[in-house]
Formats: sequence, structure tokens, C-alpha cells
Amino acid sequence: MPDDRKPARTPAEPPAPSPTHAPPIRTLIVDDEPLARRGLVLRLAAHPDIEIVGECGDGASAIAQVHRLQPELMFLDVQMPGADGFTTLGQIPANEMPMVVFVTAYDHYAIQAFEASAVDYLLKPVDERRLAQSLERVRQNRESRAALGHCSQLLGLLGELSGRAALELDEALQPDALEQLQSDDRLSVRDGGRVVRVPLHSIRWIDAAGDYMCIHTDDDTLVLRATMRELERQLDPRRFPRIHRSTIVNARRVTETRPHNNGESYLRLDCGQELKLSRSYRDRLPLLQ
Repeated sequence: MPDDRKPARTPAEPPAPSPTHAPPIRTLIVDDEPLARRGLVLRLAAHPDIEIVGECGDGASAIAQVHRLQPELMFLDVQMPGADGFTTLGQIPANEMPMVVFVTAYDHYAIQAFEASAVDYLLKPVDERRLAQSLERVRQNRESRAALGHCSQLLGLLGELSGRAALELDEALQPDALEQLQSDDRLSVRDGGRVVRVPLHSIRWIDAAGDYMCIHTDDDTLVLRATMRELERQLDPRRFPRIHRSTIVNARRVTETRPHNNGESYLRLDCGQELKLSRSYRDRLPLLQ
């Protein structure tokens, strides 16, 4: 006997909502050990929101790759031949500084410093569960847009490790700094209990993040607590023009300019470093007039 019952009508499934995924986190891995880099690559493959854009085996290459690739995140080995992890950070302009996760075999005391100054740290060999926790911190950091504060923390760590305490501006700069610049071509900076007189010709560029400022010279990077605007008032704008909201350059060290997008340019210094010249600051660099 035929079954006259009509088959139950299956309700149409609602269309799946369009995912609103954030773009992947562009990631750079810096470690002088190829096996360590390979192990980290394999573990990161389990996290689809992580896009590995490059690998480096030394600090100099890392600095160049950060500039070229503009990663959001960098896994940075602390102990490397040549420029170690801290020296590498000191050579990265603040406006290019990615979030940093240290990869280290350091002891407990160093790890405490990393916890206070970096997004996170990982001990070698890297544990998958610990890596997942670290990446969750990275995601939270990204969502809260805390990158500027993170840069400040990193610069503060650089100051601690170099033996230079974070100073207030009224302690770091002499009241007659401008006169001294004009008379003997030096910038006087208080470094703890002593005054460091920095020859202006040795300054390559100055950059800042938050309350910290880095003075990059031929021989060292001085780190102190200040704002870029306060230091800008102490320098001759014809010799040290501001080229970005967080960067001042020694105009005499600029050897080349090349155009970029939307009226911006890149400046190459005689040391090989490249810095971005923002459109709003273009008229401050005499070289381009």
C-alpha cells in the first residue's frame, strides 16, 4: 500500500555568516640555529592565523627584514653570535618595532625581566602548549592595540640591560643644551650620575615610542625616558629635522632618498639604515627642497 504521507520538509539551513577574521599575523623568526627555526615553523603551522613571512639567522639580517617585511610579530633568539637579541632591538626604529616574543635559554632572573618587557618568552626547546599560551597573549596584545606600550617596554628593557636607567627629561638634558650644541657641537645627556656628551656628528637618528627615546649613534644606542617633542626643542631643526611623528634624523647623514606611496619617501643614511619620511614632515628636510 503506497505511503501517502508527504516527506517531512527539511528546513533550509541559513547561510553561514561571513567570517570576519582579522588578517593573519605576519611573523618573522630570528634564530641562529636552523633546527630551532625549523622546529618553531612546524609548531606554528598548527595556528592558521600565523603567517611566517621570513626567517633570519643573525641580528643584521633581522633588522633588514623588519624594515622590508614590516612584520607584526617577531620570535627573537636572545643569544646569537654578533649582534644578540638586545643589540638587534636597539637598531630597529620604534615606528617599525613588532611585537616580540623572546626565545631563550636564560635563567629565572632574566626571564622575569622578559615577562615585564615583552609580549612573552619561550624556553628552548619550545613546548607546544606553552607556544599556544604565548600566541594567545600576542592575539590579546594585537586586539587591545597595545603595540605602542609594548615598544616602550622594550626600550625600557634595553635601557636596563645597557646599564642606563630610564630618566626623566629634566635629569637627562642640561638646561643649556641648545647653547652647548651651538658652541661645541655636542649634546649633553645625563646618564645616571654622570653627564655623557654626545658629538652631534655621531648621531644617526633618534626615535621614540611612548615615554622612551633612543639616540642612535655610530657606537651605541642611548635609551632614556623623554618625549620626542621635548628633545626636538633642544636640537637645531635645520640639522636635525623631524621626519616622522616618532623620528628625528641627522640631515647630514642622509645620502639618498627614494619615493614611496602617497607622497612619502624613504631616506637612506650613510650607515645603510632606511627611515620613512612622512608626507606631513616633508618640508622639514632641507635636502628635499
